[in-house]
Amino acid sequence: MTTAVLNADVVRQALRQVKDPELDLNIIDLGLVYDVEVDDGDVRIQMTLTSPGCPAGPMITNDAHKAVRALEGVKDVNIDIVWEPYWTPEKIEPKVRAMMGF
Repeated sequence: MTTAVLNADVVRQALRQVKDPELDLNIIDLGLVYDVEVDDGDVRIQMTLTSPGCPAGPMITNDAHKAVRALEGVKDVNIDIVWEPYWTPEKIEPKVRAMMGF
């Protein structure tokens, strides 16, 4: 049995399980994840929320932490919430944006 090598793509795939409960879309398709770095089992994620006052923020970051933590080879997960660049609907995956009518 082969195991997937822990890298940014594997982490992004795991983050597809994490949904914004208000929009019911995963945080990757929403364009909320800006950067993923993997260094010897330490995962650092730079992401944003749809707004600074997003009531689901703590739930989303907690779900993201759990999804990544469950990956084989992960030693530590750091999630940095950033506001630059500010999130806009243009960051949504184009196919998803079209489905939503944006």
